[in-house]
Amino acid sequence: MNRRNFIKTSAAASVAYSAWSLPLISVAGKTRPYRTALVGSGWWGMNILREAIAAGESKVVALCDVDQNMLTAAALEVEKLNGDKPKKYGDFRELLAREKPEIVIVATPDHWHPLITIAAVQQGAHVYVEKPISHTINEGKAMVKAARANNRMVQVGTHRRVSPHNVSGMEFLKSGKAGKIGMVRAFVHYGGGPGQKTPDSEAPQGLNWEMWCGPAPFRPYNKTIHPKGFRAYLDYANGQLGDWGIHWLDQILWWTEEKFPRKIFSTGGRAIRQDNTDAPDHQVATYEFEDFTVNWEHRQFAGNNAEKGENVGCYFYGTEGTFHMGWHQGWTFYPTDKNKPVLHEDARLNQPDSQNIKQLWANFLQSVKSKQLPVCDIEIGHRSTNMALLGMLSYKLGRSIAWDGDKEIILNDPEANKLLSREYRGEWKYPVV
Repeated sequence: MNRRNFIKTSAAASVAYSAWSLPLISVAGKTRPYRTALVGSGWWGMNILREAIAAGESKVVALCDVDQNMLTAAALEVEKLNGDKPKKYGDFRELLAREKPEIVIVATPDHWHPLITIAAVQQGAHVYVEKPISHTINEGKAMVKAARANNRMVQVGTHRRVSPHNVSGMEFLKSGKAGKIGMVRAFVHYGGGPGQKTPDSEAPQGLNWEMWCGPAPFRPYNKTIHPKGFRAYLDYANGQLGDWGIHWLDQILWWTEEKFPRKIFSTGGRAIRQDNTDAPDHQVATYEFEDFTVNWEHRQFAGNNAEKGENVGCYFYGTEGTFHMGWHQGWTFYPTDKNKPVLHEDARLNQPDSQNIKQLWANFLQSVKSKQLPVCDIEIGHRSTNMALLGMLSYKLGRSIAWDGDKEIILNDPEANKLLSREYRGEWKYPVV
C-alpha cells in the first residue's frame, strides 16, 4: 500500500467519525441530550467538555471541582458556549446523588480516577475517564469489574487510538509492510534544568486542599503540585512513565496480539532535578514479551535535538525497515532497502493542544447508543496503564519482576505484590477487587 492509499484510508476513517449522528436519548418518544457532568474542571477537563458540548448531545447539568476558582471559570464558559447553567459542587458524591447524570467526565488528578469512576458507574452513568486510569494496578482491576457489573460504557482518554495517522500507521504495521517486528523503542525526551526548591504555603482561597489530597497521602500545599504539577509527585501520579508513557505503551499493545509483558525491569533516578518533585527525571524500562522486546526511555533534560524525528513516539524495528509513530509530525517509514522510497503521512490534530478528543468523544457516544464497547474501553486502558505502573513498580523495588497478566499478580514476589495496592487515607476505602 502506498502513501496515497494510506491518506485515502485515513481520510475515509475521519469522514466516518464525523458522520456519526445517531438520535439523542429517547424518553417517551421524544429525544433529549444526555445529562452530563464534569468532575475536574481544569485545563484538560475543559478540553473534553468543549468537545462534548460541540457534539450537541449533552446538557451540562453539573460541574465539580475542589478548586472554586477553576469551578467558577468553567461554569461561566459553559454558559457562554451553550447557555447551560450547571450546578457547582465541591464533592463528587453530592453531585452524583443529586443530579444523577447519564454521562460523567472524570478529569481529576490520577489518584482520584478510580473512586469517582466506580461511584459514577454504580450510580448509573457512562464514564469518560482520563488516562492513566489508576494510581495502582488493583484500582484499575476494580474499575473494570465495576464497569462490567453495572453494564456501563467507560471510555479512556487515550485519544491516539482514533487519530487518523495513528489509525493508518497501525494498518501499515499490521499489514506486515515493516516486516517482522523484533523490538520497539518508546520514548519521551524533553529538555529541562535542575529547577529549584519552592517553599510550601497556605492553600489559595477557594481550594479545598484536604479534599484535593483525598485518599492519597496528605502533604502541605505547594504551588508546584496544583495546578498541573501533580504528575511529578509519586503520591498522586506516576511521573513521566505514568503520564506520557501510557500513550505510547498503548500504541504498542494496539499493534500486538499479546496483551501484556512477561518480565519488566526499570531503573532511573534524579540526576538533574533539584526541585520539590520526587519522580525520576530520567528512566528506562524494558518489557519482555513472548515475541519481541520493548524499551521505554524518558529524559526531562537534554532534549532530543540530536536525533531524527520528534521528542515523543515509538520506533518499531522490523525486518523491512524502521517505522516511527510520532505525534505532531505523523508517521514515517524508513525502508531497509535504500532503493525504496521513504513513506510518510502527516498528522491531523485538533486544537487546542494537538489532540483528537472530538473523534474519541464521537466513538464514546456511539458506544453508549449501540451498547458496544468503545475503542478505548476501560479494559484496554487498564492493560495500558498496567504497563506504565509495572515499570514504576520495578523502579521502586530496584529489581525485575515477572508478571502473570491473566491472574494480574507478580510471580514469586510477595513484597512486589503488596505494591499492587496502597493504603487509603482517612474515610476513603480502597475499592474492592
